[in-house]
Amino acid sequence: MVLAQLGGSITRALQQMSNATVIDEKVLNDCLNEINRALLQSDVRFELVRDMRTNIKKIVNLQDLAAGHNKRKIIQQAVFNELCKMLDPGKSSFVPKKGKTSVVMFVGLQGSGKTTTCTKYAHYYQKKGWKPALVCADTFRAGAFDQLKQNATKAKIPFYGSYMESDPVKVAVEGVERFKEENRDLIIVDTSGRHKQEAALFEEMRQVSEATKPDLVIFVMDSSIGQAAFDQAQAFKQSVAVGAVIITKMDGHAKGGGSLSAVAATKSPVIFIGTGEHMDEFEVFEVKPFVSRLLGMGDWSGFVDKIHDIVPMDKQPELLQKLSEGFTLRTLRIMYEQFQNMLSMGPLSQVFSMLPGFSSELMPKGQEKESQAKVKRYMTIMDSMTNEELDSSNPKLINEPRMMRIARGSGRLVREVLDMMEEYKRLAKVMKRLKIPKKGDMSALSRNMNAQSMAKALPAQMLRQIGGMGGLQNLMR
Repeated sequence: MVLAQLGGSITRALQQMSNATVIDEKVLNDCLNEINRALLQSDVRFELVRDMRTNIKKIVNLQDLAAGHNKRKIIQQAVFNELCKMLDPGKSSFVPKKGKTSVVMFVGLQGSGKTTTCTKYAHYYQKKGWKPALVCADTFRAGAFDQLKQNATKAKIPFYGSYMESDPVKVAVEGVERFKEENRDLIIVDTSGRHKQEAALFEEMRQVSEATKPDLVIFVMDSSIGQAAFDQAQAFKQSVAVGAVIITKMDGHAKGGGSLSAVAATKSPVIFIGTGEHMDEFEVFEVKPFVSRLLGMGDWSGFVDKIHDIVPMDKQPELLQKLSEGFTLRTLRIMYEQFQNMLSMGPLSQVFSMLPGFSSELMPKGQEKESQAKVKRYMTIMDSMTNEELDSSNPKLINEPRMMRIARGSGRLVREVLDMMEEYKRLAKVMKRLKIPKKGDMSALSRNMNAQSMAKALPAQMLRQIGGMGGLQNLMR
């Protein structure tokens, strides 16, 4: 995610401030200047940045703070709270209820990724146990129905549309009625987009909205427009009752922060963000966990939700218990199972950004595919191992003759088998010290991790990106 660059810049500014011997007015101003620069580069509106700086200066009055106060922590908390305030519209969106029919209408400009987002939205709720259906009321764009049909077939979601009918209102009404009869509890209507904010588009939207009476209207918006999102979201809100916003293409543009803050300024809640083309590159947007991940503080609740989504019900309690006690990779088989779980969780950068100290900046978009390919390569190597080798807690068991046999069996080089064994030893050290804090005790993580042993376990490049030993200790405070 390009927003990782913004998070990295803010985190580095806070780390430099924390490494200062004395926190005085100059150190605070330098830190705030860096944060302002990062936000402006991400196309956040100047007024919002100015207000944020003023508010932090009011909260952190260094002269009034008593000597015993932890100034670093107060500044970090103030930055966190102000970023949350900037992205929070202060109101929640309509949430569909399972078993009760809800109609959701998607609107937006052409090229914003509306049709793909409709399918991602349906797929997300399908995984949670809903019975979604898609209606293509986009009769304007050639190929719109074909695209929706292809996406829906791939995701195994029922769909409705017409090659012959040119009236979008008629198609929408027929589709909604049909799926209501089939007892579908989430009916998603995709409408036409245009290149510009034309009067005809808004009129058509109003007609479809009046005919289908949607419970929620979602405005889909391309993040690359940055702070211009404010005007666009306002224009749509004046025509139809926009209840929520989904921002797409957050993986490909540096203006993502600007569009998020601009939409929040219109008091429209952002409910999802699209971070790529694939079905699973679609994240629920919640302000506090999002800012927490942005600043490299992790999001344990999101991580636990991911586990609930992908790990079979009977294995969940055992896995969560292991993670709360400190996970031990005693054998290669355990590592194999965890690799399977990780690949099921979706993009690796998304998973890593949920762990404290692992900013999504540590795994840029280009490297993510390499990392996934490496994990699959290691799994292929382990497929060629015997049960004795997979279940042994002694890595020395895999000697040179065994490595040569494993390499031949998996079609890989002996060096790659050796690399996998080194990775296993390194991961075993990291996982031993990574514990999920028990509910209501989120600071337990910091107390349970030893910074020096963690630093030895992390690769040198990752440790440098975190900001060395000092940066690691700050992350674990």
